[in-house]
Amino acid sequence: MVERMINDRSTSTAGFENLYPFESRFLNLNGNGLHYIDQGTGKPVMMVHGNPTWSFYYRNLVNSLSPRGYRCIVPDHIGCGFSDKPGEKEYSYTLKSRVQDLDALIAHLDIQDKISLILHDWGGMIGLAWAVDHIDRIDKLIITNTAGFFLPKEKRFPFRLWLIKYLRFFAVPAVLGANLFSVGALYFAAEKSLSPDVKKGLIAPYNCWKNRIATLKFVQDIPISEKDESYSTVDYVDRHLDRLKKKEILLLWGAKDFVFDLTFFAEFIRRFPNAQAKVFENAGHYLFEDRPTETDQMVRQFLAQ
Repeated sequence: MVERMINDRSTSTAGFENLYPFESRFLNLNGNGLHYIDQGTGKPVMMVHGNPTWSFYYRNLVNSLSPRGYRCIVPDHIGCGFSDKPGEKEYSYTLKSRVQDLDALIAHLDIQDKISLILHDWGGMIGLAWAVDHIDRIDKLIITNTAGFFLPKEKRFPFRLWLIKYLRFFAVPAVLGANLFSVGALYFAAEKSLSPDVKKGLIAPYNCWKNRIATLKFVQDIPISEKDESYSTVDYVDRHLDRLKKKEILLLWGAKDFVFDLTFFAEFIRRFPNAQAKVFENAGHYLFEDRPTETDQMVRQFLAQ
């Protein structure tokens, strides 16, 4: 695996470069370039994004933590952000592949200290899948609007996601063609109105049909039945999540998330009764966009304990 530094990005930062001033790094994973930020020095903090976000989502935390004695490492999953976006014949867009990519990055960086993880959306499942098999490598966990288990009994699979997962004749033109998933998230995932620059930043990498493949594949990979390829991986995490019980955990939750709603929060509380927790009643799925100041303060306090 060879790390490479390039200045030429497939996506321009025009319009939001002041919000994302970070140096780009790349790791070659079987011919695909995995983009990541490695900012600051000190205790390692790995931030794992979900769908349809990318490392841009964590920009405020990187700016806050990196000057305060933390090494902030934020990868873009393959198909997301500034990482390469291969076709599905060149890359397996599955949970297992995502976990392997994260493991490869951590091995490449040769991190010796214990790692704190900040997890959001499907990045929670990816990060927790890695964590349950690397308990001795974990320092603290910050878990936000995500899952580490199957759908709670009280929760039905959202209809909008069902359309994308099962109806290809709808999903392909809607997600790959119209960018419906990424653009829709700008209005449904955040409770407050996002600024034009933030909107540009969040959807910039998904600027054409080819570059939107991951936003479709993430949804199609959500395991609902045993026939789904990633079912066994989620089942493994679900059954072994209690390995993390003795770790220090902070749960931060946007209450108005229509997917990862308070039923998921309640399940995490049931699994981790000793976790510190805060629900933000007037925040949605994009919690760090809705409540950047409060969440930043709580993250810094928790990591400093």
